[in-house]
Amino acid sequence: MTPAVQPGPRTLVAGIGNIFLGDDGFGVETVRRLAELELSAHVETADIGVRGVHLAYQLLDGYDTLVLVDATARGEAPGTLYVIEHEAAGPGPEPQAPALDGHRMTPDTVLALLATLCAGTGGEPPRRVLVVGCEPASVEEGIGLSAPVSDAVPRAVRLIEELLRDGEPSPAQTSTAEVAT
Repeated sequence: MTPAVQPGPRTLVAGIGNIFLGDDGFGVETVRRLAELELSAHVETADIGVRGVHLAYQLLDGYDTLVLVDATARGEAPGTLYVIEHEAAGPGPEPQAPALDGHRMTPDTVLALLATLCAGTGGEPPRRVLVVGCEPASVEEGIGLSAPVSDAVPRAVRLIEELLRDGEPSPAQTSTAEVAT
């Protein structure tokens, strides 16, 4: 009998944001460009947009790593890239169901919903969650990214490719990314 082939670790790169709110469309545009590249067979990309509930349910399919790509305001210059490792909550009481607003689900809300779904289904959340964020210039109504955020998209694509390949940004990338935990 031939042993079953074990699939490699699965990674989902999910673009989050509202393209009708200027720089909030950063994650969607970055993942769109990333999807044009030839990636490992174990890497999937998804334009989630504002469908956070959809993302939580998709994660029940079982991923080892989740990379969320989103506009992330942290007070730096517009176009600054960040790599943030999400710290999973430790063992404790059963998660409370988050208040759901399908159009305003932050990554934290999506992950809280996922924890609730996993508790109810016996599923497993991703072991590692990274956020690749970009400092927005404006999230006011309007279509299109500002110049600094648009310029950051190709850098973000390269950063994500490196994270997928190596798991950590190189020193060259940390000059364009604030690496936070």
